[in-house]
Amino acid sequence: MRISDILKEDRVTLSFEVFPPKKALSYDAVESAAREIAALGPDFMSITYGAGGGTSQYTLDLTTDLHTKYGVEVLPHLTCVSSTREHVAGMIAAYKARGIENIMALRGDIPKEGRTAHDYMYAGELIRDIREQGDFCIGGACYPEGHIECEHKADDIRHLKEKVEAGCDFLTTQMFFDNNILYNFLYRIREAGITVPVLAGIMPITKPQQLGRSVQMSGTNVPERFRAIVDHFGDHPAAMKQAGIVYASEQIVDLIANGVKHIHVYTMNYPEVAAGIRANVSSMLGGDL
Repeated sequence: MRISDILKEDRVTLSFEVFPPKKALSYDAVESAAREIAALGPDFMSITYGAGGGTSQYTLDLTTDLHTKYGVEVLPHLTCVSSTREHVAGMIAAYKARGIENIMALRGDIPKEGRTAHDYMYAGELIRDIREQGDFCIGGACYPEGHIECEHKADDIRHLKEKVEAGCDFLTTQMFFDNNILYNFLYRIREAGITVPVLAGIMPITKPQQLGRSVQMSGTNVPERFRAIVDHFGDHPAAMKQAGIVYASEQIVDLIANGVKHIHVYTMNYPEVAAGIRANVSSMLGGDL
């Protein structure tokens, strides 16, 4: 099923993201975690793609397993920053052959050693290639606080509009910890004429080191309220996990109350975290709220 069709339904949706292993020896453990998350009944699951396509085969394998073995609608990521057009065409053909209808098209992070291929500069170019090579539903990324590499938010929104015009059917936000940032972002992009559905990307922080990495990579603003939670509970793993689940759940409750109907949770492959969030918001899912 096309995710764009799921998003047209007038209801709250909940989806989860998982990531493939970096090595073959870890595949069974990752598949087991993904299977547990799939058993929670998400509207779909996204599967990430390693920097430079390093885990592309595992992304393909995990996507196929979730779709065929467990009946979950899937959204595999495809990055292009260090990929050749030939590699991208091969991945598109592989998904098409397996009956996959959705692809998340991303530029991807530039590796520390720099680009290893130069066929693509931006995600919009990848979106056009996917659109030309198959009848896929295409997702893209957006950045409520502006992309870390873009100096001006107005330019960032202009680039986002170009991405949508290239053929992007829906957008998923980068993580954020202050809902007002998302509300302001949604107002700005609607004013700019971007009308595709937007999924709110929620990252439950259940370990203090996650917060440091997240902020370093994305430049995400961390409210003092949440910093206090991490400072207080960070040395107590069970309490920090519970606090992180509660904070993310409260974000989701507030989002739904303010008309944001599509929630995408970055699970970090933790079934217990996904289960905790789903339990906390279960009565809000699927209904006309």
